[in-house]
Amino acid sequence: MKKEFKEALEDSPIIVAVKDDKGLQKCITSDSRVIFILYGDILTIPDIVATVKEAGKLAMVHIDLISGLSSKEITVDFLKKYTKADGIITTKPNLIKRAKELDFYTILRVFLLDSMAYENIDRQAKTAKPDVIEVLPALMPKIVSKVCKLSSIPVIAGGLVSEKEDVMTLLQAGAISISSTNENMWFV
Repeated sequence: MKKEFKEALEDSPIIVAVKDDKGLQKCITSDSRVIFILYGDILTIPDIVATVKEAGKLAMVHIDLISGLSSKEITVDFLKKYTKADGIITTKPNLIKRAKELDFYTILRVFLLDSMAYENIDRQAKTAKPDVIEVLPALMPKIVSKVCKLSSIPVIAGGLVSEKEDVMTLLQAGAISISSTNENMWFV
């Protein structure tokens, strides 16, 4: 992982994840150096990214959630050509591979729904080689701790975090940062 990205994550124990324009306007005043963009479409994503960049923050686009984009590698090329995004978040290892070729920061998002999903993390990480793994839902500190020990890749925990105590517990479990769409958590 590149030094700038790692330092930004370490400096941002709570990563702001925005899901609408209202949240975008609010997030740019947060202390988080990294913003996860979880909304938009092919027409609006360049402007959304520009707003984040103008605030001096790293813009990570959750490529799976942008309307009008597909799960093909060309989608990553589109983001590189038409936005100033710093990186992508995705559940698709093939997009991580392409993003790394284009010098994007990469986050592989993993939903831990059962033991099979947990067992697949190591395989997916070895295949895709993301900079970071994001584990959802976050409110499983024992599992987050196991994932942190399973892989040398840093882990972000996200989803359902609503109290400062949750953040502290997850950081103690080994997560490098916590991502949250909960605006009350952005300024804790």
